[in-house]
Amino acid sequence: MKTSASIMVLLIEDDMDIAATVNDFLELEGIECDHAYDGESGLDLAKTGNYDVILLDLMLPFRDGVSICEELRNEGVDTPVLMLTARDTLDDKLEGFQAGADDYLVKPYALEELLMRTRVLSRRRSGEIKRFSIENLEIDFEARSVKRENQEIKISPTGWLILEVLSRNSPKVVSRARLEMALWKGEPPDSNALKTHLYKLRKRIDRPFETDLIHTVAGQGIALREEENGV
Repeated sequence: MKTSASIMVLLIEDDMDIAATVNDFLELEGIECDHAYDGESGLDLAKTGNYDVILLDLMLPFRDGVSICEELRNEGVDTPVLMLTARDTLDDKLEGFQAGADDYLVKPYALEELLMRTRVLSRRRSGEIKRFSIENLEIDFEARSVKRENQEIKISPTGWLILEVLSRNSPKVVSRARLEMALWKGEPPDSNALKTHLYKLRKRIDRPFETDLIHTVAGQGIALREEENGV
């Protein structure tokens, strides 16, 4: 199960006051939140970012929420979408669900309910993935076990959390800031803490084997993938 600290949310909301309130509340709960004020920039972020949940307002400048959701689904983006809107008729809700939304929350809403629904949705996609494999690396999320070339690999709890975040986002790059948020709510014990844990994880996952799977992508972050796009 994901902890709040490992959840990354994209909020697409044109009301600056609402956006600031939601952003501050989620970050207090350890959830990292990116924000877009209009539909076009929100769509771009939704396509390129590594998000666990998209909080999508229905009425937006330049592009409405329904068309954004439809385009994401048509392009194979399966990030859970929670629609936020003042429109509460059955037809409005059906339109949202038909566009590919996963949940619907009518304004005004309680922040605690938004938080609860966000946490539930963040587990929806990842909950379907019980195992992950890449090349000769196998991860069993339920058993919390890691094997490479059928050899059992023992890793620390911190190493496991890093590997879990990397694997659930593979092959995409995960920023160092997001890893630090997942581990320490964005406040690492010292400046080299993440570097040290990544070194230890690489030593177990990559060092004994012929090819590296954990890659540093300069200026972007860390990726778990077969091809090497970094050093």
